[in-house]
Amino acid sequence: MKKRHNPSNSFLINQYKSGVTNVLPILVKRYHKILCEKAFWVTKNKESAKDIAQESWLTIIDKIHTLKNVDSFESWAFRIVYTKAVDSINKSNKESKNAKSIVLDSQDKAASEDNRIPIRRALLKAIHQLPRPKQDIIRLFYTEEYSLNEISTFLNIPIGTVKSRLFKAREKLKSILKKINHEK
Repeated sequence: MKKRHNPSNSFLINQYKSGVTNVLPILVKRYHKILCEKAFWVTKNKESAKDIAQESWLTIIDKIHTLKNVDSFESWAFRIVYTKAVDSINKSNKESKNAKSIVLDSQDKAASEDNRIPIRRALLKAIHQLPRPKQDIIRLFYTEEYSLNEISTFLNIPIGTVKSRLFKAREKLKSILKKINHEK
């Protein structure tokens, strides 16, 4: 009976480095399952471990020519897998933290929006009490966010008049809002 030839890692790597690419499947077959297990050991997630092993193979193939000591292939490959697995966990934790932050921020915004509703209603009520030209200036400047120059052009009035009307509209709003607050 003929004994199967089982080439060493060193032989396979040296062959691959010298351009014999058909030895790569032997290395992959020999180590893929082990790399998946190493990744799973870190991530505790089978799907993630498989992805990490795949990514690790891409890095291994890309960087194998830089491996100085071919006898250290196994530990070098394991280090790549470990680093990618830890990076994956850190990225996942960061994304989870960001997602939680977004949820908390939206909850905070919703709560603050709920608190602002009475203020907005009072402000809208006060704006509706202003004369029409002052309402227009307030709406154009604050709601539509036009600049003073744009309002001047739009209404065909001097910029000084725009500034004056905006100032007077703000002052009138302040006095209306004070009256509303004192009535409560």
